[in-house]
Amino acid sequence: MSLSGMTGFARREGALGAWTWAVEARSVNGRNLEVRFRASSGFESLEPASREGAQRRFKRGQIGITLLVKRREAGADLRINEALLRRWTEAAASLAADGGATPASADGLLALRGVIEGGESEPDASMRASIEPAIIADIEAALDALAQARAEEGRALIAHVVEFLDEMQALATKARAAADHQGGLIRDRFAARLAELIGEAAPRDRIVQEAAVMAVRADVREELDRLGAHIASARLLAKGEAPAGRRLDFLAQEFMREANTLTAKSASAELTGIGLELKAAIDRLREQVQNVE
Repeated sequence: MSLSGMTGFARREGALGAWTWAVEARSVNGRNLEVRFRASSGFESLEPASREGAQRRFKRGQIGITLLVKRREAGADLRINEALLRRWTEAAASLAADGGATPASADGLLALRGVIEGGESEPDASMRASIEPAIIADIEAALDALAQARAEEGRALIAHVVEFLDEMQALATKARAAADHQGGLIRDRFAARLAELIGEAAPRDRIVQEAAVMAVRADVREELDRLGAHIASARLLAKGEAPAGRRLDFLAQEFMREANTLTAKSASAELTGIGLELKAAIDRLREQVQNVE
């Protein structure tokens, strides 16, 4: 069995030379496949490869891929942007002179963005030629791990789906047995009602004729036959290799349609109770199906 879920998380880290990176891939439920890519400045060009990797592995779900790339800072590489520091110092002194702020401290000024520089923030062409394939390899590895996480969720989902299908099958069998008594119940109920209205003179032939018409309208065998066929189809989908979430969701809607009709046609408290139990089981199944790819 190979049902896949749609939620999962994976992370991969790598390094090359002065550069380090981390890739996070996460997935949540979605009706269609939607891939979102976020990367550190200068690495947006890796989005097509990331998107294509996700599309090869997944058919549904919202996939988020985040790439954070940093350059290791070395003490010798650090330098102060004196022109920027001078502008901040003058602005701070002006505010302090006007009484709008306290005098700026040296550590406060040095902490301002851009005052301390650490060399190039993006790799040069030769380094990029080496670093990008390594990053793409880790993106692929993160997507593989995400696919594995979704597969593990799918194995857990299979157990629940099969459990609810078994419950529905048992309830359908009980409903068929209860439905066998519908004809007699309808006849007796109609005869009693007719006797109340016109007395003991109610013609036997009239009772039989009208009760037969009502029994035909209340016949639920067709609904139970369709329900059984849908359950068999769902079992095949659960055992199949292809993504089955959309089709299982459609079948869940068909299950509910048949259960609603069965309950509406019921002429006994027993069959009505079975129909309500069946609808509850279908609701639980549908909740699980929402997580299937």
